[in-house]
Amino acid sequence: MTVALLISLRMSLTVPLLVLIFISGVVAQVGWAVHYNPKYICALNGSTVTMNCMYRYPVSDSAQNYFWSTIRSSDEDLLNDPYYRDRVQYHGDQQQSTLRLRNVTEKDQSTYHCRYKDDRFRGRYQDRGVDLSVTDLQVEVPERVIEGDDVTLTCKTTCRLTVRRTFTWYRNGRSLSSRTDQLHLQLVNKKDAGRYRCAVLDQNLHSPEVTLNVRYGPKSISVSISPSGKIVEGSSVTLTCSSDGNPPVEYNWFKGTSIVGKGKTYTMKEISSVDSGEYKCRSSNEHGEELSEALTLNVLYPPKSISVSFTFSGETLEGSSVTLTCSSDATVQNYTWFKEGESSPVGPRKSYSFIVDSKSSGWYYCLAQNDHGSIKSAAVPVIIKEYSIILYVVVGVGLCGVATLIAVVFLIRNKKMKKKRTMEEDDQNVHPNAKDDTYTALDPVSRSSDDVYNTLATVNKNGD
Repeated sequence: MTVALLISLRMSLTVPLLVLIFISGVVAQVGWAVHYNPKYICALNGSTVTMNCMYRYPVSDSAQNYFWSTIRSSDEDLLNDPYYRDRVQYHGDQQQSTLRLRNVTEKDQSTYHCRYKDDRFRGRYQDRGVDLSVTDLQVEVPERVIEGDDVTLTCKTTCRLTVRRTFTWYRNGRSLSSRTDQLHLQLVNKKDAGRYRCAVLDQNLHSPEVTLNVRYGPKSISVSISPSGKIVEGSSVTLTCSSDGNPPVEYNWFKGTSIVGKGKTYTMKEISSVDSGEYKCRSSNEHGEELSEALTLNVLYPPKSISVSFTFSGETLEGSSVTLTCSSDATVQNYTWFKEGESSPVGPRKSYSFIVDSKSSGWYYCLAQNDHGSIKSAAVPVIIKEYSIILYVVVGVGLCGVATLIAVVFLIRNKKMKKKRTMEEDDQNVHPNAKDDTYTALDPVSRSSDDVYNTLATVNKNGD
């Protein structure tokens, strides 16, 4: 009975006490308050942030002083912290306080509290404080870009910026016209490739540079030769091919339709005349190929072969026109004609023309020369036909002599035919292809001009 009474009395005293404590706490909460706006800040690395707080306290109290601190050191004024001292500023009055923090870095990420001192308390603060996040600018580019694609570059942060920013873009250090957090490139080509970065307009806040790599087929192919100028047989020559492409191109060298080499350069050591011709370079990668214009290689060398052509067959009639022509395999600057037995040249050109007479009859050769050597041709004959002179003499005898000649030839032919029939009948051992001596004596092809003349003279004498 006594125990129950004590318990009942204790309970009756505890409840009013708790009510009083609760009422006291409510009065305290109503009397003291701190409000932050905004409660979260996302700021760029290197920028300046501003934090605001408004506080309220009972009329019976007064705020004699205020300061800011972080959750890491809630009782320490930032102005007394060596890490913050030179970067913070306070502004405010008995109703509000502002913290300006310059050149923020990722190390400054924390929760910041506004605190103030009154007559009776060391300090108070309410609510969670202001959470600060610090981010860098980063440019996001597509991983693979091919010429002709539409491309978008984005200026990104790890958190959403509290203060709206105006951005600008740079390519290879030069400002572009875009003023948003995205840069749109349509139908990109190799000129769009380069180093890009984004930045906050009119502030020294920018992202690291990133490279936009545009892939494309070979372009602007060209070929060159070294050494330049004249190429002499026996020297060394290097052909070089240049082409723009991404990824890097491969090179192949052609002479005509045949591959003769690979690589950016093609070297020919101890070059010869057979290396003369047209050379082309082909550059190729996975996006296409391109063929260069032809480079003509002309190897200079001394004449190695020479030939002579003429407009007659070795013997010609007196008074006829003859043209001798000299040809060589090499590039020749000078052709010179000589007649055997004479010390001076008779003609200075590739072709030599003249009228045949007794003085011009003889053997001729040409000399082909260039800066690298010379070669002499074999001699060719220019001889007057001897029976042509006899023919002129016979014509001079007159018509009588001609008539006599025809009669003699006719008689000899009849005699030959009779003799042939007799021989076929009486002597079968005679060779069927044997020729009559008398007819042979008049054959101008098998006999010399002197023999023909003597035969005519004998026949004419017997006729007399």
